[in-house]
Amino acid sequence: MKQNSYSRRQAAAISGLTTRQLGYWRKTGLVVPQHRTDGGHARYSFADLIALRTAKRLLDAGVSLQRIRHCLQSLTRFLPTAGQPLAELSLVVTGDVVLVFHGQHAFDALTGQEWVFAVAELAREVEQLREKLPQQGELFPNDAQQTEASA
Repeated sequence: MKQNSYSRRQAAAISGLTTRQLGYWRKTGLVVPQHRTDGGHARYSFADLIALRTAKRLLDAGVSLQRIRHCLQSLTRFLPTAGQPLAELSLVVTGDVVLVFHGQHAFDALTGQEWVFAVAELAREVEQLREKLPQQGELFPNDAQQTEASA
């Protein structure tokens, strides 16, 4: 048995789930223990415990198990390098939306739609554009001249 691995009973006690739930989640692939003993018994890693606790918190927040599964499937499409999204990413539930924080980005777990609008970045771009323009404050000086000429 590997050190820092946990039995099904220990994982249930730590995560707040029942051993029956753990068994169902293992069979359906929601959270599969990463280790096995020589006798074939499942052993949960610390990353597995994080995934279990995250899934439990999502359930407690009113997210259905089916929605959690759909989110995980979407996340593996959007972020194929995230082997264990529940343990590797930060998730926030807002109503019926599950937001995922990955690096400096936040997006909907199901659709991939980005939820963060970088206002400071836009302000820098506008400032750089102002410095490049011949007359400050005119974003489209050629359009203004054409409008005056056609009037």
